[in-house]
Amino acid sequence: MIPPQEASVRRREIEDKLKQEEETLSFIRDSLEKSDQLTKNMVSILSSFESRLMKLENSIIPVHKQTENLQRLQENVEKTLSCLDHVISYYHVASDTEKIIREGPTGRLEEYLACMAKIQKAVEYFQDNNPDSPELNRVKFLFERGKESLESEFRSLMTRHSKVVSPVLILDLISGEDDMETQDDMTLEHLSESVLHDVIRISRWLVEYGRNQDFMNVYYQIRSSQLDRSIKGLKEHFRKSSSSSGVPYSPAIPNKRKDTPTKKPVKRPGTIRKAQNLLKQYSQHGLDGKKGGSNLIPLEGRDDMLDMEIDAYIHCVSAFVKLAQSEYQLLTDIIPEHHQKKTFDSLIQDALDGLMMEGENIVSVARKAIIRHDYSAVLTVFPILRHLKQTKPEFDQVLQGTAASTKNKLPGLITSMETTGAKALEDFADNIKNDPDKEYNMPKDGTVHELTSNAILFLQQLLDFQETAGAMLASQETSSSATSYNSEFSKRLLSTYICKVLGNLQLNLLSKSKVYEDPALRAIFLHNNYNYILKSLEKSELIHLVAVTQKTAERSYRDHIEQQIQTYQRSWLKVTDYISEKNLPVFQPGVKLRDKERQMIKERFKGFNDGLEELCKIQKAWAIPDTEQRDKIRQAQKTIVKENYGAFLHRYASVPFTKNPEKYIKYRVEQVADMIERLFDTSA
Repeated sequence: MIPPQEASVRRREIEDKLKQEEETLSFIRDSLEKSDQLTKNMVSILSSFESRLMKLENSIIPVHKQTENLQRLQENVEKTLSCLDHVISYYHVASDTEKIIREGPTGRLEEYLACMAKIQKAVEYFQDNNPDSPELNRVKFLFERGKESLESEFRSLMTRHSKVVSPVLILDLISGEDDMETQDDMTLEHLSESVLHDVIRISRWLVEYGRNQDFMNVYYQIRSSQLDRSIKGLKEHFRKSSSSSGVPYSPAIPNKRKDTPTKKPVKRPGTIRKAQNLLKQYSQHGLDGKKGGSNLIPLEGRDDMLDMEIDAYIHCVSAFVKLAQSEYQLLTDIIPEHHQKKTFDSLIQDALDGLMMEGENIVSVARKAIIRHDYSAVLTVFPILRHLKQTKPEFDQVLQGTAASTKNKLPGLITSMETTGAKALEDFADNIKNDPDKEYNMPKDGTVHELTSNAILFLQQLLDFQETAGAMLASQETSSSATSYNSEFSKRLLSTYICKVLGNLQLNLLSKSKVYEDPALRAIFLHNNYNYILKSLEKSELIHLVAVTQKTAERSYRDHIEQQIQTYQRSWLKVTDYISEKNLPVFQPGVKLRDKERQMIKERFKGFNDGLEELCKIQKAWAIPDTEQRDKIRQAQKTIVKENYGAFLHRYASVPFTKNPEKYIKYRVEQVADMIERLFDTSA
């Protein structure tokens, strides 16, 4: 049981808590009532606001729609007015631009092109909207007239400002291309910047709007003429200014002038003019030695002219490459890309055809000269052909994209020159072999034959053109080895050719030597020629080229020379046989000689004296041009004769074989040596 006291306390607590809950509930009821009242008031306000908004909307929306319609109407009016102004402006284009179109574009190209743009738009408008309008015909007439004026202005600008490039500038361009310091200065400016700008603007307009390509024909015709005249002017410059002492060079770069104003200077051997003179003289005398009526004086003048023509042609070829490169650079700015190659092809035709024709003329002249056995003609082909082959890579690069017929012109000329050169080389070799023996053409003193000197001189020129000559010979080869042509193959061909010429020459000399009745003179003649050939081969380094295919050539010539010396020495046997020990009488000192023995000794002295005098008289008129060989042969002969004569004299000088010893003992040993020393000396 809970004590009463505790129950009483707990009841009070419950009553207090209940009282608090009742108060809280009462507060909540009051709050809910207030909240309901506020909600009712808010709903009333919102309902009133909504009503007012609806009234406002019903009032404003009609006004807004009316305003929008008014704005749209205003925009339509403005657009209509603008269109009317635009349309009306087309009707005024003709009158506004007619004066400018009539006066032309000179001096105001941009303004003129702007007028042409207006006219073009007017034409398009009337064609689309009113094709029957008289205004269409008027603006079309103005457009065509303006286009013609632009075409005329293009032609006028190109004609007035396209100038021939001076020879001096061309030579500087060629000579300065390897000079890095002057390379930028050497760029050609065919048209000034302002003129070029106008020309480019007109060309682009004609292509884009004028639908016209005739201006491209005008362009290539004008530039083609200038290119051709520039090259011809360079050639004329050579003709007027060249002299035998050199080539006319440009004074524009006085401190940086090249020896020869070409990228790859043409090597002109110092002996080429001499070789040409001798070979021409040789050809005019004829292979049979028949003398002609000409002399070297006119030939030298002819050579000067020939050198000038060769140098001029070579420089013109280099000039064409440089000028063509410059023309293409100019053309790329003016002509549309898909027309550039064709236009360039047409532009260079006249100048290129002129060069090729001149080259063919050189080939033709060479062919005719070769028929006459004028072998100097091939020497004119060598430097030109070498330069053409050196320039061919640049040619090919310049002619990229041109027609096949254009690209093949230079290779065709090179082939023609190679064929002609090869024919000349083979013809020369054959004529060396077949040169007839003519007694009146043989040197009386047994010196070097004209055939030998000219043959060697001709071969020496090949040293300066080894690759060119080798390529000439290779061009005629049909063997499989020729298809894999290289420099080594060319060198072997040239070596074989030189050996062939030398072999033909040797055979001919042997044949010619038979003209001499005296075997000793025959030996001296062959000795002189063989020695001349060997020394010439060694001095000119031809021997190295010969050795490519004939390694024993030098030794062979030395053997031939020694063999002829021995043959010559046998001519003295008829002198030395008289004083040799064989068949001489044997006697005892102090024993009187018999008449037969005395007579034999007299005959030996007389035979020796007569033979010595006869040989010295005859051989003194012979010639051995080589001092070293002359001294060698003299010394060898002196040694042989002195030894034999000294021994003979020692044995019989004190023998009483005659009462008049001075009649038989005419010469001392020293006198005999002096007589032999004067052999081969026509001045003695």
